[in-house]
Amino acid sequence: MIRAELAEVAASPEAIGARLAASRYLADDSLATAIFLAIRLGKPLLLEGAPGVGKTEAAKAIAELLGRELVRLQCYEGIDAGHALYEWNYQRQLLAIRHAGEHEIDIYDDRFLIARPLLQVLRAPEHRVLLVDEIDRSDHEFEALLLEFLSDFQISIPERGTIRAATQPIVILTSNRTRELAEALRRRCVYHWIGYPDAAREAEIIMLRAGSVAEATARAVANAVQQIRARPLAKPPGIAEAVEWANAATILEKGGSPWPEAFRRAIGVLIKDEEDLSAIAPELGQIVQEALG
Repeated sequence: MIRAELAEVAASPEAIGARLAASRYLADDSLATAIFLAIRLGKPLLLEGAPGVGKTEAAKAIAELLGRELVRLQCYEGIDAGHALYEWNYQRQLLAIRHAGEHEIDIYDDRFLIARPLLQVLRAPEHRVLLVDEIDRSDHEFEALLLEFLSDFQISIPERGTIRAATQPIVILTSNRTRELAEALRRRCVYHWIGYPDAAREAEIIMLRAGSVAEATARAVANAVQQIRARPLAKPPGIAEAVEWANAATILEKGGSPWPEAFRRAIGVLIKDEEDLSAIAPELGQIVQEALG
C-alpha cells in the first residue's frame, strides 16, 4: 500500500506537474503522468532520452517535491557490486585489531561498513530517492545485479545477514540509450521517453532557469537551438547549454556587443565539439538573424 504522504503528494498527474514547476522543472503531461504512476504503483521509473534533455534534473526535482534526499549512483563501464552496494573498510578494521590487543572486537560492526548508494537507500527508504544514472553505461552483469535488487529491495551481507527496506524505495533510472537494456528490467519499470522540448516550452525553461534573460532573448535562443539541433551534429546541445547560451549572450550584450555578435561570441557555451563548431559556423549568422526575427 502506498504511504499516506506519498498519496497526498501524488494526488494526480496535475498535482505532480504543479509541484515540479514549483521546483523549477517544467514537465509535460506525459512525464507528469509517468511520475504519478511510478509513485502510485510502487514501480521504478525509467527515463530515456538523448543527453541533455533533463533526465537527471527530473530526478532531482522528484526528490525535491517528495522532500527527500537524492542518492545518486552514477553508472560507468566496469561498475561492480562494491561501488553500488557496500564495502568493508579494511584499513580501519586492521587498525582496530591492532589497537584492540587481546580484547575481542567485532570487525563487522557498522563503523567498518561503507554504505554505497543501494544500501544507503535501503536503510532509510522513506527519506531518500535512489537515482541510478546512465544505467546503459554499465555492463549486463551489473544490470542483472540491479534487477535482483529491484525485485526484493534487500541486500545480503554474509557477515551481517540480510538488510531489507522497511518500505519500498522510490527509484529512478536514466538511460541515454547507448545500448539496449534487458527486457526484464524494462518490464519492471514505468517507462517514459524524454525528447527535446519544442521552441515554446524551451523558451519557458530558459526564462525559468536563466535569471535575468529577457523573454525576447529566451525565445530567440529557443528558436535558434531548434535549428541547430536539426543539423547533423555529433553532440547536439542540451537544454542546460541553451540556458547557458542565453545567459552568456545577455552578459555580452550588456557589455556592449550587439545581439547577433553577442550570440556568435557566446557560441562556445552552446556547442562544445570542435567539428560541430566548424560545421555550424558558416550558418550561425543566418540562424541567429532568423531567430531574432
